[in-house]
Amino acid sequence: MSKYPALDTSRLSGSEPFHGVDEESRISVLDFWQWASSSLAANNLRGHLAEFLVASDLGVANGTREEWASYDVCTLQGYRVEVKSAAYIQQWNQKKLSAVSYGIAPTRGWDSKLQRRAITTQRNSDVFVFCLLATKNQNKFDPTDLSQWQFFVVATAELDSELGAQKTLSLNTLKSLQHTVCDYGEIGTAICKELKIESL
Repeated sequence: MSKYPALDTSRLSGSEPFHGVDEESRISVLDFWQWASSSLAANNLRGHLAEFLVASDLGVANGTREEWASYDVCTLQGYRVEVKSAAYIQQWNQKKLSAVSYGIAPTRGWDSKLQRRAITTQRNSDVFVFCLLATKNQNKFDPTDLSQWQFFVVATAELDSELGAQKTLSLNTLKSLQHTVCDYGEIGTAICKELKIESL
């Protein structure tokens, strides 16, 4: 048994206070979230947002995000989902819109039971959901507007078969693969289609 087992993660409300300050200086977890997580356009946070959108659409966003999991979302039936995000418009100054690409490199996933990286390198999911914040109009750019998102669903077996150990995927190549494109609210149906299963 590990001397320092993994910490349990409880879902916070945001109202939890930080301790050790007087009442006038009181700060809360919500204050921290607002300070650290208000820029939904930032690359790392947009990635977390995309994971949340997929999880919420699949009805499994009631827990907390697991930082070191070898895949991003698990359906109620146990199907493993890898989520990737991209956008044309970024947080920083741009001379032109960003080219859309996604990281798809096989990895040595983290084995939480054995507390070590897996020996083999592979894509550790059943399906990929490639999320694109698709608006090209900066004046209308709004990551909370779900109509601005597109979701491309590809079975991991398709990536393995067609791309092997390739590390990145352009939007044009993504569109050339067997895939299903959908809106928020349709991700579960798209996953079923790509995995050739009846329902989630």
